[in-house]
Amino acid sequence: MEHTHEHDHEHVHDHEHEHEHVHPHTHEEPDELDIAMEQEHAHHHHLSHHHSPEEKKRQLNRLSRVIGHLQHVKRMIEEDQDCADVLMQLSASRSALTGLGKEIINEHITHCITHAVQDGDMEAIEEFQKAIEKFC
Repeated sequence: MEHTHEHDHEHVHDHEHEHEHVHPHTHEEPDELDIAMEQEHAHHHHLSHHHSPEEKKRQLNRLSRVIGHLQHVKRMIEEDQDCADVLMQLSASRSALTGLGKEIINEHITHCITHAVQDGDMEAIEEFQKAIEKFC
């Protein structure tokens, strides 16, 4: 039996939290996305982390387009459309996400890592290296 739990709030926290988050899931083995979500909740930034409003808006707009594309792919699967077409659309979504990831890496290096180096924050640098390894 499969059941799904959803929430309608974002997961942005700058504090420790005790309330439970409920994520869409099934009773299958956790996949990479499940693991990443759990790691994100366990991760706690000890320094403030700021981005320019223009950059953030641009990245969110790109992400919104990818989400819309993935919703289209979901409908394709629901409607039993051709598997080759579905795979092509998934490939396009993956490429768009990779492009967004590269953009975020460049912005992070330019701003956040530059400040971390200036402040001698080796932990932030090591975390970023781990994130790049997972991304690549």
